[in-house]
Amino acid sequence: MPDRDRPKGIQNDEAERVAELIERVDSPEADRRGKAAALGSLVAALVRSARAAGLRAVAAGHWATDVVTEVTPRLAVRDRDTLRAKYPGRSDSWIAERLVEKAIRASAMVGGAAGGLAAVEFAAPPALLAVPVQIVAETVCVVAVELKLVAELHEIAGVPARGTSRERSAVYLNAWMKRMAVDSAFAGQGTAILFGFAARRQLRSILIHRMGRSTSSLAPFFAGAIAGAEVNRRSTRTVGQRVLADLRPALLAYDPRIVLEEPNRRR
Repeated sequence: MPDRDRPKGIQNDEAERVAELIERVDSPEADRRGKAAALGSLVAALVRSARAAGLRAVAAGHWATDVVTEVTPRLAVRDRDTLRAKYPGRSDSWIAERLVEKAIRASAMVGGAAGGLAAVEFAAPPALLAVPVQIVAETVCVVAVELKLVAELHEIAGVPARGTSRERSAVYLNAWMKRMAVDSAFAGQGTAILFGFAARRQLRSILIHRMGRSTSSLAPFFAGAIAGAEVNRRSTRTVGQRVLADLRPALLAYDPRIVLEEPNRRR
């Protein structure tokens, strides 16, 4: 069914709620237990949305694609001034490196929380009905962390995308799919091209692949937590390092102190 004829998989109020829960999962103040609780609430919210969308939309990946495209414009992205205020006295390049490090840890914690949640579900068989949606929830969370990272790296580099929140999220989503900084050839073309049939099909394929890798977090007990954390950590590190490499010239142009500072690397 063409995307334009298919009903949305998630409604506006549901998208707002999902975005709010993702922010809680991604909160630096939350510990693993808090993230697991937020992830559990996120699963519950997505179960309701999935039931409304129908089995075919969920199985084909259309619903997950809708969730990502509807939720990402609602994520809170900090601008350059906000990021500089968060890290006073630090160079833009130091902040960019720090953003990558924090995103890697956030993704790993999401995988660990998902693994812990899976252990609880294996201990309570009726809850296994939510396991496929749990995979979607984990995937959406990690994608959101990576998209925020892509957006904030562009902000701190002084080359943010322009347009409405939906247009900016479309540009960053395109960059995320390509694992590169914003392509200037697409930056001004808005959502019509970036969220067209070909782009949605590519996004759906990427999400299905990511959800397949996320099944490692369903292994029982600590094995699932460790495996899920490592899969997510590698994915986010790849995104962050590739986008950051593309943005180095912009960071150097705005911030020559790059050669004088190195963040305290922690993984």
